[in-house]
Amino acid sequence: MIKSKGERIYQIAINIILTVMCLLAVIPIWLMFMSSLTDNDVLISAGYHMFPTEFSLEAYRYLFAKGDEIGRSFLISVFITVVGTFASIVITPLLAYPLSRKDFCAHNVLSFVVFFTMLFNGGIVSGYIMWTQVFHIRNSIWALIIPGLMMNAFNVILMKNYFAQNIPPALIEAAKIDGAGEFYIFWKIILPLSLPILATVGLMVGIGYWNDWTNGLYYVTKTELFSLQNYLNRINQNIQFLASSTVAQSAGAGNTTLPSVSVRMAIAMVGCLPVMLLYPFFQKYFVKGITIGAVKG
Repeated sequence: MIKSKGERIYQIAINIILTVMCLLAVIPIWLMFMSSLTDNDVLISAGYHMFPTEFSLEAYRYLFAKGDEIGRSFLISVFITVVGTFASIVITPLLAYPLSRKDFCAHNVLSFVVFFTMLFNGGIVSGYIMWTQVFHIRNSIWALIIPGLMMNAFNVILMKNYFAQNIPPALIEAAKIDGAGEFYIFWKIILPLSLPILATVGLMVGIGYWNDWTNGLYYVTKTELFSLQNYLNRINQNIQFLASSTVAQSAGAGNTTLPSVSVRMAIAMVGCLPVMLLYPFFQKYFVKGITIGAVKG
């Protein structure tokens, strides 16, 4: 199809803008990866480069020196991500679907309650007291799954708007005429038509679980229950302590032998790599679910 001169200029401008935005997203990750493969002393003296000026795997050797510990923390992160994400995509639509139904008498009140939690919360101290002294989940695997991540108001409203905009009321009425109950309608009609928003919420919740370290910081002191992020955070803290310790430096364990800078880059790569590998498989659902679910209901 022949395009006018204005359309061609517009297309070129859009391509340039998107290319620049893509580079702005890719270059930092590439630089981080290359830095993790660069000798630590070279990073300190010469700075960061797009390609390793002196190749070294010392950061990854240091990171994986205790393979059993990082392997256990990796499995814990996988477990809490899978279990927490599954629980979230089960619980969230159970609340969001009734809120999307105009014939539900309490949908306005409950919608306000859900929205209110986006503006105000009880704070960290009250939350800590509740989870540790009422529910007693401290130093348990549930402390990494339940607090603050399993369901949040934003996901409920996103899913509510999707149900309201994309599930025709006539379809529900037709199912009722045929004798279907509410649970059957929800399970056999609503959920199969809501795969984009379920994948979207699942992806966001999964990323939240994978990257979470605050629950482990607040509620877990047993090292055998550390998730990958908590384990990597502990390594980073140890490196900072050793690098700044005058005793360690006098013993010859200063920056010249401890890969403090490069290992931080390796920690970041290990933390974000699984998400980077899985995201392309959910991208189409993520874009569609965000686009449709964000429409004001």
